[in-house]
Amino acid sequence: MQSHIRLYHQMARNLLVILAICYIQLGLSCASECSILDQKAIKYGCKITLKNYCESWRMNVELHNIRDFDVVPEECVEYMGKYMTSTQYKVDSERTIDECRVYVSNSCAFKKDGADAWIFDVDDTLLSTVPYYMNHGFGGVKLNLTSMEEWMKKGKATALEHSLMFYNELKGQGVKIILVSSRREFLRSATVDNLVNAGFYGWKTLILRGAEDEKKEIGKFKADVREQLMSRGYHIWGILGNQWSSIQGPPTAQRTFKLPNPLYYVA
Repeated sequence: MQSHIRLYHQMARNLLVILAICYIQLGLSCASECSILDQKAIKYGCKITLKNYCESWRMNVELHNIRDFDVVPEECVEYMGKYMTSTQYKVDSERTIDECRVYVSNSCAFKKDGADAWIFDVDDTLLSTVPYYMNHGFGGVKLNLTSMEEWMKKGKATALEHSLMFYNELKGQGVKIILVSSRREFLRSATVDNLVNAGFYGWKTLILRGAEDEKKEIGKFKADVREQLMSRGYHIWGILGNQWSSIQGPPTAQRTFKLPNPLYYVA
C-alpha cells in the first residue's frame, strides 16, 4: 500500500514538473511576442495584433523601407508562409501584371524595328522558389546558397501563371524577351530546361552571372546588363522583377514593375 502511495506522489511530482516546464516555455514565447507588440503599441498609441505587425513588416519590405534583411523576423515566419501560399499573394501578383498590361496598351508605341524589348527576372518572377522555401523555413532561416542551387539543378521550379500569360502576350506582339537572372552561369542548362518545361520559351537571350560578375552586387550586375543591351540598340520598354535590385539604377527601362516577395532580399 505504501509503495502505491509513494508511486502516486512521484507521478504527481513528475506531472507538476512537466506542467511547470510547459508553463515557462509558453510564458517565454508569449513574453517575446507580447514584448514586441507592447513596444509597438506604446510607440503608436494603439493596440495591435501579431498579424498587424507582420503585415506592416511585409508592406514596408515592398515599399523598400526595410532593406538588407537576412531573415524574416521569427515571429512573422508563419504569417509569411501563409501569405506566400495564399489567394492574396496571387491577387497581389496578378494586379502587378494587370498594371503591366495597362502600361503596354496605353503607353507603349512599339517601334516594330526588331529592337523592342522587355526584361524579365527569373526566380519568383517567372519561376517560383516557394516550393523550396516551404521546406526551408519560409525565409526564417538564412539562405544556404549551396542548398538552393542544388534545388535549382533539379529544374523543379513551377511557373508563375500570371507572368507566363503576360510573357506570351508580349511575345505575340513581337517584343523581344530578355531574361536577366542572378543565377550563376553553371546553372544555365538546368535553368533553360526548367523554363521550357514550365512553358517559357522563345526568348531572345538568357543572361546569367559569369565568373567576372561574381564580385558585383546584383543591382550593379543588372544595371551593367541593361547598359550593354541599350548600347546594342534595344528599346527596353519595361522590366518585371521581384527584387528592387532588378529594377533600380541607371540606365533603366521606360517603366519598371515589382512583384511581391517578402521572403528574401537581394541587393
